[in-house]
Amino acid sequence: MDKEARLRVAIQKTGRLTDHSLDLLVRCGLKYSRGKDQLLCYGENMPLDVLLMRDDDIPDLIQEDVCDLGIVGLNVVEEKRLGFLARNVAPLFEQLQALDFGRCRLAIAVPDAFRWESIESLQGLRIATTYPNLLGDWLRRVGVAAEVVTLSGAVEIAPRLGRADVICDLVSTGSTLTANHLREVVTVLESQAVLIRTPVPLPAAKETWLQRMLLRIDGVQQVKESKYILLHAPRAALPEIRRLLPGSESPTIIPLEGTPDKVAVHAVCRENVFWETLESLKAAGATALLVLPVEKMLA
Repeated sequence: MDKEARLRVAIQKTGRLTDHSLDLLVRCGLKYSRGKDQLLCYGENMPLDVLLMRDDDIPDLIQEDVCDLGIVGLNVVEEKRLGFLARNVAPLFEQLQALDFGRCRLAIAVPDAFRWESIESLQGLRIATTYPNLLGDWLRRVGVAAEVVTLSGAVEIAPRLGRADVICDLVSTGSTLTANHLREVVTVLESQAVLIRTPVPLPAAKETWLQRMLLRIDGVQQVKESKYILLHAPRAALPEIRRLLPGSESPTIIPLEGTPDKVAVHAVCRENVFWETLESLKAAGATALLVLPVEKMLA
């Protein structure tokens, strides 16, 4: 196939999003081989190549129309978007959907001995961060005048070095903050992995594959917690059974041969199914309960 007709997807080279991003593409049907430099995954069964890049370079690759799709944290997307706007440059990437992995938050953290009362406690302080645009925008919105100290890394040690009074950094488990005698006090941005694309019109063949990938990604996202439940139940118990089925829309009801007072119920539940749910269904009269994983689904 013509090289120009191949989709290019940029994902994080190393980090918390890498394995999840590759797994998502594999679940969408991609089979790939990895180049010797380990920075390119060549799609063997579809015209799609995966570029493994630094996460903060991914919006730039979309902006410059080098890649068609990108999977990156919302924190990176928003930092880049605000940076472009500050330079009067139109951001040329569109956020398509959240991907429900890589959850974290950009938060203000203060030393353990710091007396925190409210956001007003930040007034006049020095705040160290690697996200100056996000922090500056948030400070303007909450009406706090503080100095933004931009660092390229190791933000958590800035207060001990005397370079800042408090920090604004990504938090996942909070263990790094604890190890550096800091505590989280307020969230600036809730983040997770998102899918972005170029707004530049694509050739027809490329656009067709892009739409197919978006449909597949949506299908994978839909079934992430979904389960397929099969059970037998008395007809009289159907209202209670329907109420108990988690996240189900319209279950399929099938008469059981030779037992007019009983039916088989098949349902796709868009939420996780716990033992307590099965026990409640059984107490309502359900029997022969079976729960199966859902691998793929197209609406």
